Amino acid sequence: MIPILGLAVGVLLGLLFDPTVPLWLQPYLPIAVVAALDAVFGGLRARLDGIFDAKVFVISFVSNVVVAALIVFLGDQLGVGAQLSTAVVVVLGIRIFGNAAAIRRHVFRA
Repeated sequence: MIPILGLAVGVLLGLLFDPTVPLWLQPYLPIAVVAALDAVFGGLRARLDGIFDAKVFVISFVSNVVVAALIVFLGDQLGVGAQLSTAVVVVLGIRIFGNAAAIRRHVFRA
């Protein structure tokens, strides 16, 4: 119940304050969101498997976002930002779909 309440408060605050993302940060935001989704799906899968640990989840969440942003930043510095962004999205997308499949198997017992 607390996570749902936190999500609702976060969405409400986002709509109320209408934050803007600085131009220099815009290329990194989608990658950070995908990395965060990977951590969330991994946490949900761990919860359903009965091995969830909050400390591991927080560390995974933060480190996924930081590492993904650093990879994209490095790609920008090397002049191949779009290619590395695509690579990060593909890898994290594969992980998200793998976790989603495991969640689906667990929920539907299939």
